[in-house]
Amino acid sequence: MTGHVVLPLDEPPQAVNAGVGMHGTLGSHDVFRLPGLWQLHLYTYSGELAFGGGRYPIRPGHVSLVPPDVEVHFHYESRRNEHLYAHFALPGRGERRTVPVMQDAGAEAPVLTALLRHAVAAMPVSPARAAAEVWTVLWHTAQLGGGQEAAGQPHPALAAAFAYIEQGLAGPLSVPGIARAAGVSHNHLTRLFRTGTGDTVVSYIRRRRMERARHLLQASTMPIPAVAAAVGIPNLQAFNKTCRRELGAAPRTIREAARP
Repeated sequence: MTGHVVLPLDEPPQAVNAGVGMHGTLGSHDVFRLPGLWQLHLYTYSGELAFGGGRYPIRPGHVSLVPPDVEVHFHYESRRNEHLYAHFALPGRGERRTVPVMQDAGAEAPVLTALLRHAVAAMPVSPARAAAEVWTVLWHTAQLGGGQEAAGQPHPALAAAFAYIEQGLAGPLSVPGIARAAGVSHNHLTRLFRTGTGDTVVSYIRRRRMERARHLLQASTMPIPAVAAAVGIPNLQAFNKTCRRELGAAPRTIREAARP
């Protein structure tokens, strides 16, 4: 896809270097390639990036992603041009995101700046920590702008509803409250859930509660009443009934079946 790259983000990157780059001091044009390594730049200057037949204007607050082993051309408009950068490999083969080569980070620019500066500081002492920071930057970058649906992401309002539900599973949740948090009407939220999940909002909440309950029953020693409260169904009789209907067994049976 012209002007886009595909990032496999199911595994953390292998961070090789991160730092502050200063360019243009010797001339207005640089040409180079990084065999085997991706490049991520967060800019504080204006100029142009060109590779593979595409030309991408650089502006302060923009972030770019360049795939491995391509010849890149940077054209600068001034003599001192500073950017934060990370060079990394992406070993993942699973979950992928299609991302524009160049994006305006907008309100996310300070967040990306802080994360990349953490990566730069961590690189000499803990490459694993630097890789974690770069991975977070990549996920933020993959979700910039309004292209989530085209890139296989849920509708922004649906993503906001998912996040609100996950943070509120232990308490009461209402469809009007979720719709307000997502910034859409009740009816529009219902349509988004039907399209995006195949469920009603209420069915989705119940499923997520039971998925969390299954995890807590199988992986923890929390008392069953505490598990029930942790998934927003503090009435033990109602919790037992929901477990049997949704998970096919009583809570105690689910727990015992998971024991070695």
